Amino acid sequence: MASWSSPAAAPCRFLSPLATAASSRALLSFPTPTTRRRLLLSSTATTIAAAKEGYPYFPGQEATLRGDADFLLECMDEAGVDGALIVQPINHMFDHSLVTSVLKKYPSKFIGCCLANPADDGSGIKQLEHLIVQEKYRAVRFNPNLWPPGQKMTNEVGRSLFAKAGELGAPVGIMTMKGIGLYIQEIEELCRDYPETTVILDHMAFCKPPTNNEEEKAFSSFLNLSRFPKVYVKYSALFRISREAYPYEDTAQLLFRVISNYGANLIMWGSDFPFVVPECGYKGAKEAVSHAASKISVSPSDLEWILGRTVSQLFQGAWVAP
Repeated sequence: MASWSSPAAAPCRFLSPLATAASSRALLSFPTPTTRRRLLLSSTATTIAAAKEGYPYFPGQEATLRGDADFLLECMDEAGVDGALIVQPINHMFDHSLVTSVLKKYPSKFIGCCLANPADDGSGIKQLEHLIVQEKYRAVRFNPNLWPPGQKMTNEVGRSLFAKAGELGAPVGIMTMKGIGLYIQEIEELCRDYPETTVILDHMAFCKPPTNNEEEKAFSSFLNLSRFPKVYVKYSALFRISREAYPYEDTAQLLFRVISNYGANLIMWGSDFPFVVPECGYKGAKEAVSHAASKISVSPSDLEWILGRTVSQLFQGAWVAP
């Protein structure tokens, strides 16, 4: 599904190719040759069907929304999206069998991001290596809320997981759901001590448009992480970071500042499926990105990076053109 044209000169620090889409899958809407479609990719979290199919939910994490692979494919087709990065849903915690089965069934549509297990016994390190080397996952998510009480991502296990991910060439997506301010020192320490490990900050590090000095300080600390050359940003789940109703126009200024600091070739769109569906729909989520971009005069080439080229370059060879 990746049919890329040579990347337009990226206005950033280092290139990351990502294709675009249908009329230009790069989230833009450019006319594309009828014989080839550009690739539009999305980073997405998905919760796929469970118990009755032999994939039980983790106790207390039962899903309330439909999020099976067939539904995701329907949403992608409607939105003109060619491929996606599926993040292991917390509904199944560290049992990756369901996502693994989907990755094997649809190798040209999906690649996987596993969930780091920070158990004190270090068993998650071996599991991480297995999932990346044997099951071909391409990334790993760090959810600091899963660390044992009182522990940080910079503890011995966290550092080992982070270093192993870098050794295996798997980007680490960091989910700072409680706000970047709580974790900025840990992230900076990991980036400083393991510069070979690529980082993806999920959902704009959950930074909303600042309304006071404290929020501005947190957002500035997020922007400051751009000093590390292997830190990427996921412009995703806009309904979570906006203070407004759809189309979440107030996130445009956030995007402007992120592009100014990181460069468009280090930014990727993500849908946050299935949670985005009842908010604005999957297709609506993609269209909101183009709407925000139009408010800050994002160039067509920059929008193309955000809508697919960045993730395509980061995960080279992951999607196969139909």
